[in-house]
Amino acid sequence: MKVTAEKNEKVAKMIFASVYPHYVNKVEKKGRTKEDLHKVIEWLTGFNEDKLQELIDEKVTFETFFQKAKLHPNAHLIKGVICGYRIEEIDFDLYRQARYLDKLVDELAKGRKMEKILREEKQ
Repeated sequence: MKVTAEKNEKVAKMIFASVYPHYVNKVEKKGRTKEDLHKVIEWLTGFNEDKLQELIDEKVTFETFFQKAKLHPNAHLIKGVICGYRIEEIDFDLYRQARYLDKLVDELAKGRKMEKILREEKQ
């Protein structure tokens, strides 16, 4: 499937705080913790828990959320299909970044090991 400009714009305008509780529910239902979720979000975006809470309180859009983020240099290693879209084929940066986050949350909920989720380099 191809991401349209309209779909990208819709995601850009979504409020991160409205989606965040769904992320928490998804991972907790599968036995992971909110702390695990925060670790994954911090890895991807650079936001520590305080900064994340600040962005939630400010009700920032996904566009603002990812504009303020400093994406991890290994984020490009997040590949695969999420919501019917192959991540590495998404042309819109914002939409791809939002799907990176979705993919990490999915992997966390599926019980994948943290070092795999965080795409740690082999020593």
